Amino acid sequence: MVEPELRGSTAHRVPCRRRPIAGLLALACGLLLAGCGAADDDEARRAATPTEGLTVVSIPKQLDNPYEEIEQRGVRRAVEELGGESRIVGATDASAASQIPLIGSVAEQRPDALIIAGTDADAVAPALRQAAERGVKVVSMDSDVARDARAVFVNQAEARQIGRDQVRILAEQVGDEGEIAILSATATATNQNAWIAAMKDELRRHPGLRLVKVAYGDDDDQRSYQETQGLVREFPRLKGIIAPTAVGIAAAARYLSGSRWKEKVALTGLGTPRQLRRYVDDGTVEEFALWNPEDVGYLAGHAAAALASGEITGAAGETFRAGKLGVRTIGRGGEVVLGPPLRFNAGNVRDFGF
Repeated sequence: MVEPELRGSTAHRVPCRRRPIAGLLALACGLLLAGCGAADDDEARRAATPTEGLTVVSIPKQLDNPYEEIEQRGVRRAVEELGGESRIVGATDASAASQIPLIGSVAEQRPDALIIAGTDADAVAPALRQAAERGVKVVSMDSDVARDARAVFVNQAEARQIGRDQVRILAEQVGDEGEIAILSATATATNQNAWIAAMKDELRRHPGLRLVKVAYGDDDDQRSYQETQGLVREFPRLKGIIAPTAVGIAAAARYLSGSRWKEKVALTGLGTPRQLRRYVDDGTVEEFALWNPEDVGYLAGHAAAALASGEITGAAGETFRAGKLGVRTIGRGGEVVLGPPLRFNAGNVRDFGF
């Protein structure tokens, strides 16, 4: 800031005979400014990192999944804010067998970054490593992959908190006693398994609750509907179901709402307010939880841009700017956490548009 002022001001010009002194002063000032600037290297680097022309490809667990569509909207918004382009490639089934060839195809095209919601942490890892070897920066979001197959994982919330909160919500609804079941997505989904492990740990603090079965609807609407039907028939004294998947909880709510088990079997889990508000209104669902899926995708988009531009490498302690979400810090294992989940019920379910 000082140097341009000196160059442009005639009042501060120095006679020729004093130029050596002026040169020494200028050198000293330059060294001083360089020393001060060293403390702001990170800030300067962030301001200079190029993102225009950024290309990002996103692979969701499956296409036509309402939750995934909201997440992808966030990715697109973040990348567009940064002057880049994003596109989605995916399959209609949530399986590693479908994701693996898609990863290979994307790697051939060599975008700047790839964002993936993994269906199987280990199965997709070799393909992701190959993509990284081609210079593609890999970010996982929502459902993690093997650590050495990505640089950053954007987690919606801490797994322990998600699992704990869902058990506590159900415990409140069933009087903290009785048989309960879990209706999950696929048996290999990283996030689902982490949440279920946290639920089982929390259940130790609720001796009156007994987990009788973990069923899998494979994030398929009809399969989840049928699994719900099977649970209430197999366990006629069932008091509640936890469905930590937007597809699963919506299918379970649809079945229960039209059955004799409505208001007899409590249902909670993870779902979007728009999906579940009618089931809250008719008494099928009392309370459930989630975060804003769009923010998950938005954070992942910014993380991908920061990696591609060289702003971060994925090491713990690094920080990057994430637009409206502010500056975020990378934690252990390359994990960035969005924040705690929200609870939705009759009092607020219509206050959210997602």
